[in-house]
Amino acid sequence: MTAPVSSPSAAAPGPVQARPETESPTEETPEKEAAAEETPETESPTEETPQKEAAAEVTPVEATPVDANPPGLVLPRPQLRRARSRTYSLTVRALGPVALLVLWWVSSATGLLTPDVLASPPQVIDAVGELWGNGQLSDALATSLTRSGIGLVIGLAAGLALGITTGFTRLGDELLDSSLQTLRTIPFLSLVPLFMVWFGINETAKILLIAVATTFPMYVSTVGGVRDTDRKLVEAMRAFGLGRLAIVRQVVLPGALPSLLAGLRLSMTLSVIALIAAEEINATEGIGYLMSQAQSYARTDILAVCILVYGLLGLSADVLVRGLERVLMPWRTAGPGGGAR
Repeated sequence: MTAPVSSPSAAAPGPVQARPETESPTEETPEKEAAAEETPETESPTEETPQKEAAAEVTPVEATPVDANPPGLVLPRPQLRRARSRTYSLTVRALGPVALLVLWWVSSATGLLTPDVLASPPQVIDAVGELWGNGQLSDALATSLTRSGIGLVIGLAAGLALGITTGFTRLGDELLDSSLQTLRTIPFLSLVPLFMVWFGINETAKILLIAVATTFPMYVSTVGGVRDTDRKLVEAMRAFGLGRLAIVRQVVLPGALPSLLAGLRLSMTLSVIALIAAEEINATEGIGYLMSQAQSYARTDILAVCILVYGLLGLSADVLVRGLERVLMPWRTAGPGGGAR
């Protein structure tokens, strides 16, 4: 019987390989100690950085409750202006004069205003009928309107020409503006004695006084409007070959139109004031002559008629300028909210 043959593995083992000695867990090499000192310490899982805490505090937008009406705030509402009818506007404008007329009437009826102080409204109406019947009021009104109209035209033309020259050209500004600003500060009423010496007591002195009074408001308004014109637009028109007069006519004057109308309104109002002063220069006809005659005879009713005529002239001038604004600048007839003004 043969003995069982053992496998090679079961044979005598070969040379045994030496295993490296394992380091003890408590001993560390100097290199590992240095590496351990250089590496940052890991954060413990229980500690969070400030960034993580801030991120944890932020909640999603959808989860935050939205307050429809925060305390102290109101929901904005657009302010819409309703269009007003012409009848309503005229009625509101007439409330002030009607209130004054009622107060005057009541004061005269109760004796607070005696006829020697101021005539009552019925007495003034009777005086209007008397003056209109004998033709004095119509003749005086025509004479006063002629004086005021001629002086106003002269003043507007002078103020417009001087304003365009001063506002559009540097040479005109340097030559004219300082002198005109000095003359503008002189009250035109102080020129009455000087005009009487220069021109006498005829119509020339009266018309020139009105012209001087109406020149400077138009001049100041024109200068402001011309200087506010877009300079780039003027330069563009020059690049296209337009001359100075064409630029003034087609660019400067349309751009300065709001200022020109404002100057026209002031000048027309001052023309009535200057008319009162001008007709005090030994006038023999006109509204001022009626006033001087009524003063001599203590006719307070006629004095009230003349004062009302002057007031109506000023109101008519203002209404005329408003009409020109509606025609020439229709975009300004609507207020900020889009309603009619």
